[in-house]
Amino acid sequence: MPHVFETAASGRAKCRGCAQHIARGTLRFGERVSNPYAEGETTLWYHPLCAAYKRPEALLQELPAAPPELADTDLLERAARATAAHQRLPRIDGAERAPTGQAKCRHCREAIAKASWRIRLVFYEDGRFAPSGFLHLGCQRAYFEGGDVVPALLHFSPELSEADRQELIRICRES
Repeated sequence: MPHVFETAASGRAKCRGCAQHIARGTLRFGERVSNPYAEGETTLWYHPLCAAYKRPEALLQELPAAPPELADTDLLERAARATAAHQRLPRIDGAERAPTGQAKCRHCREAIAKASWRIRLVFYEDGRFAPSGFLHLGCQRAYFEGGDVVPALLHFSPELSEADRQELIRICRES
């Protein structure tokens, strides 16, 4: 069965990409995968932009058949193609300041200093995104092989203040 775009009927489903509820009446993307717990298939729901960042291949596969009410298909296609071009970009789960100095960077293996910026990483496995560590903001170019991380970082970090967002953009562009 192919992937699907449809209107959310109840608002109870959570997006697999950002873990936020998908509001009733909004368009959502459903990735059809085999059910790991029983026979048949199951549908994993995403906000369309979250799917572009986290599951770009599935979204690009269904985008030509998207309903006309889907807004900004050009933005979705650009985001999905940029993410699909770099295999590690779907691992981005946002940015934050390190609450302690205990975590180590997955790229350089050095400790991430307390209160410094770090990128949260996740791996997709069996229909779920599992936490997989952190990355120095300065290591992002080497780890993501030059891919532009700023749009995904900002999208998956809605809790950041405007000042923090501007600082994050500045540091990403400088490093």
